[in-house]
Amino acid sequence: MADVAFQQTSIAAARSERKRSSLKSALQRKSTVAFLMTLPLILLIAILVVYPAGYSIHLATLNKSMTRFIGLGNFQFLFKRDTFWMVVEQSCIFAITAVVFKALIGFIVAHFAHNIPTRKQRKWRGMLLVPWVIPPAMSTLAWLWLFDPSYSAFNYTLSSLGVGPISWLGETGWARFSVILVNVWYGAPFFMIMYLAALKSVPEQLYEAAAIDGANWWQRIWYVTLPMMRNIIAITTLFSLIVTFANFDITRILTAGGPLDTTHLFATWAFRLGIEGGDIPLGASVSLFMAPILAIAAIFILRDINKRGNEA
Repeated sequence: MADVAFQQTSIAAARSERKRSSLKSALQRKSTVAFLMTLPLILLIAILVVYPAGYSIHLATLNKSMTRFIGLGNFQFLFKRDTFWMVVEQSCIFAITAVVFKALIGFIVAHFAHNIPTRKQRKWRGMLLVPWVIPPAMSTLAWLWLFDPSYSAFNYTLSSLGVGPISWLGETGWARFSVILVNVWYGAPFFMIMYLAALKSVPEQLYEAAAIDGANWWQRIWYVTLPMMRNIIAITTLFSLIVTFANFDITRILTAGGPLDTTHLFATWAFRLGIEGGDIPLGASVSLFMAPILAIAAIFILRDINKRGNEA
């Protein structure tokens, strides 16, 4: 009897081992198929992202005529220029301010749109997404007319109220405000649609439980809505921060970096030095300086997301 039981146990163990090995082989085959299916996308990313990034690093190590290797010479030259540090400061102020206002406005608009009856939501979502759908270069040209010193619609309205005209793009403070305003107007709908999708995924039972516990409107937002949306808020903020830091068209069309280079961002100043100034290696060095700043921001945001995921 013991031999029979031992044989049955051995047969069961062998069957279990065969099942595990067959399952492992199936998973391996699926992973291979998945890799082959994503290979075209991987190659596309390598061609459009990895190669240009590597070539930019190579260009940043050359002299102006691109005939001699100078190592970190371009970066050392930039660090000694006051304009470079002004561009760094302006880019950080522009990106952080614009992203904060886009996130705040997007959350407020998404919250109100979420409370609109279902039949009317589609119409309002379509209208609110118009600024984000229009090509930024086209919409920025319309804003350029609104800021025009001679035929500005804003100045005409202010003059009618007795306030007086404002040099929107001719003074440093107003020029920076104008660039940020247009970027917020263009980017806030993206936050709105992302936050609206996140709001629809929050269970209504949580709001009902909070209301039973006596939570008011603000407490329900602070203790229910925001914690449930934290990952979406973090990912959306990171994505917008990257896009805003690399913004080119809005600043280029509105101010072209003026007055006196005080509204230049990394992208516009790199264009000024590399394309208009004929120093492509120096322009590449300016554009590469965005990488460590964005990498630090991405590390902090993604680490926070992973930390919350592990706690959950």
